Amino acid sequence: MKATLSFLILSFLFVSAYAQYQNVMISNSGSPEEVSICINPKNPNIIVAGCNIEKYFYSTNRGLSWTPGTLSSSSYGVWGDPCILVDTAGAFYYVHLSNPPSGVGHWIDRIVIQKSTNNGVNWTNPGTYTFYDANKDQDKAWGAIDKNNNYIYITWTQFDSYGTSNQSDSSNILFARSTNGGTSWDQVKRINKIPGDCVDSYNTVEGAVPCVGPNGEVYVSWSGPLVRNSDFRVFFNKSTDHGVTFLANPILAAQQPGGWDFAIGGIYRANGMPITCCDLSNGPNRGNIYINYVDQGTSATDHDIKFVKSTDGGLTWSAPKRVNNDSTSREQFFTWMTVDQANGNIYMVFYDRRNYTDNKTDVYLARSTDGGETFANIKINDTYFMPTSGTFFGDYSCIDAYNNVVRPIWTRLDNTSLSIWTAMIDFTTPVVENTEELPKSFVLNQNYPNPFNPVTKIKYEVPLISGKEMSFVKIVVYDALGREVTKLVDGLVKAGKYETEWNATGNASGVYFYKLISDNYTESKKMILVR
Repeated sequence: MKATLSFLILSFLFVSAYAQYQNVMISNSGSPEEVSICINPKNPNIIVAGCNIEKYFYSTNRGLSWTPGTLSSSSYGVWGDPCILVDTAGAFYYVHLSNPPSGVGHWIDRIVIQKSTNNGVNWTNPGTYTFYDANKDQDKAWGAIDKNNNYIYITWTQFDSYGTSNQSDSSNILFARSTNGGTSWDQVKRINKIPGDCVDSYNTVEGAVPCVGPNGEVYVSWSGPLVRNSDFRVFFNKSTDHGVTFLANPILAAQQPGGWDFAIGGIYRANGMPITCCDLSNGPNRGNIYINYVDQGTSATDHDIKFVKSTDGGLTWSAPKRVNNDSTSREQFFTWMTVDQANGNIYMVFYDRRNYTDNKTDVYLARSTDGGETFANIKINDTYFMPTSGTFFGDYSCIDAYNNVVRPIWTRLDNTSLSIWTAMIDFTTPVVENTEELPKSFVLNQNYPNPFNPVTKIKYEVPLISGKEMSFVKIVVYDALGREVTKLVDGLVKAGKYETEWNATGNASGVYFYKLISDNYTESKKMILVR
């Protein structure tokens, strides 16, 4: 108990006051890297994260503080590549590689899934596994859950022999399904047509990340060669019968010049493997499929974040769009994408060097509210870091979002110390009241209802100041001890009258304060949550 309390206190001490969005260090213990994060849509206060090799973390306050744990699988072992999922009952799943005890199996011989029914506090042991082949190696798994039936889908790369240069050995994309919450697995099948080699570089087939469509379709893309050593593509496949059958001939979604494995200065190994997402919201872009990846374009020293989309179930794909909006020839890399299924907004997190001429690195968020037609870029880290090629950063970063609660997760290096971080990003879409006259001053009204349970509304007014049409506005909620609970508004707001709301689900009864901060104006008011 004492160690846990100390960790929680340290989490608050490592909240940055200098970033546009608060940066929170999740951990700097054990050289953490290769990260995953997952928000529970039923209660966005609950977030679970994981990192290499066997670490997990859970938060009950939207990521402001974290409790650590070490995952154990007595029969199959834990060997990294974490993927965190959540189902509609609020159960979390930790997907990872294996490293069984001697005499039981061999290194990365299966994909293991462990389950938590208490918000990431405890996990089943030893868990279950999708598939076992004593003669082959299983690597780089990711999963998705169909919210209509809680079927779990896992895709990964199988190597005939991991890392070998023997050209008679192949790498292939496999798929497995569980229809009973991970208790057992079926439908294990190969879903690629063109195999790769086994070197674990651009001539392999890797990076399979599945997602689910609005009618239970299974979508997945991966990187690999159409012609080895010369023509690299992003491939796409789909199932319209819950994973029973897939297309015999995968679709070519995009070219990927240089392949998925490339050299970035100061990075031990970098890649641009694709991430596949589908819009399941009830918005105008419902059913759109998106793929996010990295390629080198025409220059091997200028990698960019790329994006393609399909509006016809993956049959055809848009021309690649460059997501990073800088005007430099600097590097962007290690991208991940998610779709906020409450509203269809698209978010990507990636490393970015647009502000420097050396290997100094920032973390950026790209956001689209129009189905990927345009992307705004926002720097979200508080200070740059300087990676070194002798330190492994893992193979990916990660991001999740629900109902405007956005939580990226990334790795940074300070001197020789690795740490993993998130940012407290909460977007809101204010509703403008009908009014012809613009406000002449800032106004923060008393929330209503008050007391409330669990939702309350807050009206505020933003004036037209010296002809300035936009003002940067924050509305922040604090608990009785002055600790930030959430941001309700955080960005440029046009002059006008607005209303926002706070859903306090998961927060304890008591007194809270909300503050409006803009330019030289601040005002606070008290509100009471009653359960």
